[in-house]
Amino acid sequence: MTETPKSITIDKKLLERAREFHGHVCPFLVLGLLASEIAKSELGVSKAGVYETIHEELVAVVEANNCMADGVQVATGCTFGNNSLIYLDTGKNALTLYRRSTGEGVRVYVDWERISGEFLPRTAGGAWREGNELWRKVVVERSASMEEAERLHALWEQVALKLLELPVDYFKVSRVRVSPIERAPIFESVKCARCGELVAKPRAVATPEGYLCPACARASVNGVIGRGIVAGLQYPVEVVG
Repeated sequence: MTETPKSITIDKKLLERAREFHGHVCPFLVLGLLASEIAKSELGVSKAGVYETIHEELVAVVEANNCMADGVQVATGCTFGNNSLIYLDTGKNALTLYRRSTGEGVRVYVDWERISGEFLPRTAGGAWREGNELWRKVVVERSASMEEAERLHALWEQVALKLLELPVDYFKVSRVRVSPIERAPIFESVKCARCGELVAKPRAVATPEGYLCPACARASVNGVIGRGIVAGLQYPVEVVG
């Protein structure tokens, strides 16, 4: 392990890749980038490459399904699709980056209470105050006009860019050991007797008619939605054409 850096530098190209991936630049996207750079530096690793992603050797664990998770995926190379991103639904703004081979890792917790109470009022000033007011109207109440949403976007980017100057001591950095977490298994596929689509066998429903996919069987499914992991969702997609 190396020492935690005193300051963090985010390359402009990385920020632009994050913008393209996430759709816009906002505070928690940047915090995901910063937390990732801290964790990589202390763990002594760079972005996951071919070996790490094929073997799922470098793993990122996020604890909230918010904008921060997208920053983590861009900066670490550990993504939902390459099975190197794990989501634990604790509701905390935290990232753990670790090596599977050793179980050694670094956990970075974002001290948002301090950041929003001390750093941003001092550095982002009016943009932070106005952005906070608009955020409630745009995101929480969903009652804003298109113009107000665009204004929030502009303000939030100003605030996010100020966070690029955030000192490392606004993050809680801990060295951790992670218990073994299984790699992604390979499942046999079976064909749904009704729609004819292939489905992973453990997700299929066995019936006298044959295997049915959850949609055709009208079975409930688990899903990650806005409030986190939810069990027992009714499959919401209906084919209409």
